[in-house]
Amino acid sequence: MSTSERGSSTVRAGIVVTGTEVLTGRVSDRNGPWLAERLRELGVDLAYTTIVGDRPQDMRAALEFMAARGIDVILTSGGLGPTADDMTAQVVGEFQGREMVLDEALSERIARIVAPLMKRWPNIDPEAIAEANRKQATIPLGATVLEPVGTAPGLVVAPAAGESAPAHAATVVVLPGPPRELQPMWAQALESESLRVAIAGATVYRQHTLRLFGIPESEIAETLRIAEREGVQLGELEVTTCLKRGEVEIVTRYEPNAQETYDAFVRVVEARHADTLFSRDGSTVDQQVAALLRGSRPPRTIATAESCTGGLLAARLTELAGASDHFKGAIVAYSNEVKVSEAGVPLELIETHGAVSAEVALALAEGARDRLGADVGVGVTGVAGPGGGTEEKPVGLVWLSVALRAGEPLTRSVNLPGGRADVRDRATTVALHLVRRALSDS
Repeated sequence: MSTSERGSSTVRAGIVVTGTEVLTGRVSDRNGPWLAERLRELGVDLAYTTIVGDRPQDMRAALEFMAARGIDVILTSGGLGPTADDMTAQVVGEFQGREMVLDEALSERIARIVAPLMKRWPNIDPEAIAEANRKQATIPLGATVLEPVGTAPGLVVAPAAGESAPAHAATVVVLPGPPRELQPMWAQALESESLRVAIAGATVYRQHTLRLFGIPESEIAETLRIAEREGVQLGELEVTTCLKRGEVEIVTRYEPNAQETYDAFVRVVEARHADTLFSRDGSTVDQQVAALLRGSRPPRTIATAESCTGGLLAARLTELAGASDHFKGAIVAYSNEVKVSEAGVPLELIETHGAVSAEVALALAEGARDRLGADVGVGVTGVAGPGGGTEEKPVGLVWLSVALRAGEPLTRSVNLPGGRADVRDRATTVALHLVRRALSDS
């Protein structure tokens, strides 16, 4: 959900991600979000992102759609390879009213890049390779060439002048599909005269994130209404809320002259949600847990024993803290036998209370802590589904416990909606919040 009445940026951009493999979901788009963040850093307002297949008419339609709405800069990714379905350069050339020409020097540079590959596969037809090189080196006349990071060059293509000039004024930046090639090439694009001219009127944006845990997203809608009633000029802000992993994320973008308005908005959020607002500086719960582990004197270590989450909590702890410094290890114990043999859960606890219970969650936490030699142990056990739940213990019931070497343990239960993946993912987030609370209180 977002709210904004602004449109003050004088430079607007669009992103066209090409590739049937992306359109059909076989490959996830990583370029659109990455480019969106780069545009924000430049003060360019991203208006549209679209994904199209490898069909020239659809690529052209996407470009025309954006140009018709006054977009100043269009970024494309993909479609620059040597095969027949890679048509982006040609489509962009036609869109900009520019003739396609062979850049002989560029063709030679691509040939030098490909030469080592030909030595590895001596049976490849050299004429086929040469033809592929010529295809990739055939570019719109007058375009700025971005040197290949792989084998595909990028392009910055301004509209042609004179009789062939198109009706629009959009500059198109043509980038390759593989992120490892696109990302370093972006720095080259920013140095091109055509792109610098196109974004010369960009504004400055500030962006801040507030994170809350333990409330529904609908509560933020009411907070926005209250802020307006209290005189906060929300039209000066672009406020976006998102429910992610059980947390509510409030991202606000604004120009520097709206700083006082943003500060007033934050005060309203703090007043209404003091008990659930856990991050005022945008830091994630993962980062906060890492800081708490590092900030202890001496730094503390952590270990997990997980049933329904299947090691997902361990994976996030490894990423946030560093396995060698803070994360001691994990026990993934689906079966009762493994809970007993590896995590040290007494069999009588399982027989008396069931595997999904407060008692077993605590025993898992203490077992992880003691058997893996950590300062903090976390236990997670629940019914993730599909099936397997009972009226007493339905799918989505998860018990979690955090046991420190000193102090009382924290043990809680939650009932989480959704399928197996949702339950596991949200349970992991709940566990991290429980760890954060335990470390903050100790």
